[in-house]
Amino acid sequence: MANLKQVAERAGVSSATVSRYLNGSLSLPEATSASIDAAIAALNYRPNPFARSLSRGRTDLIRMVVPDIKAPFFSALVAAVENAAYAREQELAISVTLNRPGRETRYLDSVSDRHVDGLIFVTNHPQVAPLKSRIDAARRVVLLDEDVPGAVAPRLFCDNEGGGYLAGRYLAERGHRCVAVIGTGDEMHSGAARYGGFMRAFDELYGTDAQVLRKAGAYTIEDGRRLCAEVLDAGPGVTAIFAMSDELVMGTLDELAARGLRVPQDMSIIGFDDILPLDYFATPITAIRQPVEELGRMAVEILLDTDWDDPAARSRVEILPVRLVERSSVASVAPPSKATDQQEKVR
Repeated sequence: MANLKQVAERAGVSSATVSRYLNGSLSLPEATSASIDAAIAALNYRPNPFARSLSRGRTDLIRMVVPDIKAPFFSALVAAVENAAYAREQELAISVTLNRPGRETRYLDSVSDRHVDGLIFVTNHPQVAPLKSRIDAARRVVLLDEDVPGAVAPRLFCDNEGGGYLAGRYLAERGHRCVAVIGTGDEMHSGAARYGGFMRAFDELYGTDAQVLRKAGAYTIEDGRRLCAEVLDAGPGVTAIFAMSDELVMGTLDELAARGLRVPQDMSIIGFDDILPLDYFATPITAIRQPVEELGRMAVEILLDTDWDDPAARSRVEILPVRLVERSSVASVAPPSKATDQQEKVR
């Protein structure tokens, strides 16, 4: 394989000129540029990416940290970031933490140690306080999907509060007054925001006439089964469940099926994420859809284009809109019947 020196000799210029031309740090006359391009093509020269990165003071390697690669939402998010990184000619290193703090801090330190140019960081557990100082030290970190309170870093979320509102409004407008919400608690940014939006919708339509049962856990199939069971065991009355993730939807469906309950005849369901093919389920599931492709594209854009010396840029918060995808998992509920005058007299 040809080397840089051979290209320089064939083009009639110095090796330094070829190197700076390839790195984009040197503007040359059109004839000289054409000679170098012709020499590269004739010799089938391929620049050494590691040498180029060293000369430019960067690695052209970014890292994405996720809690779990098997979860549909995270795997879709990784794919979106990979596509965006490739379009920007960046290599992407993918690291899976399994929500272990030691792994998270190790990967954050890789930015401080200059092993990567920057990091897109996703966590989904509540014990994040120790990460703040590591994120501040690493500097070139974008927080995606979940928050690390107090950390100085750009943040990119979907509109969790707006999505919760859409879900609540959809159920309330169809007559559901006694409902359950299953997902994470207020210790997680997404759980607090989705529940807050949901309650805002119910307060607008029903005020104190609504009953909302909240059960908190993790975004897993197992917790979907467990939380759904807790809702059903709490007693009759609940007519709809808002499940805050695709995994929780799957667990809820499993528990309902195990008890011989049908969707939506016996229980209505609305989900969040809409990454799984929910439209192919036996009963297609109505859900709030996250803009995963746009989240991935913008996360890479923020990481590569942020002026990390600008405090305002490092405090940037972007929130992308979500949308409701209507299918057939939510039934309408008739309003409570009013007693007749004769019934009132009997009472």
